Amino acid sequence: MSLEMLEKLEAKVQMAVDTISLLQMEIEELKETNESLTAEANELRSNRETLAQDNDKLQNDHQAWQERVRTLLGKMDHVE
Repeated sequence: MSLEMLEKLEAKVQMAVDTISLLQMEIEELKETNESLTAEANELRSNRETLAQDNDKLQNDHQAWQERVRTLLGKMDHVE
């Protein structure tokens, strides 16, 4: 092999090493982003579950109040 060919090969190898290094850094950044998004998704799921439970409770409370109002209205009808 000639010296010129070795220099070209060395340049290509160095370019490949540089590219691999950049890709590894990008992978690390993507992993960090993924972890952050996973944590955020878990928090949102938890918040959604809490809101669903609160909604169920409020609907039950609303139904209970409606029943109480109906009962009171029924008693008022009997008074008249």
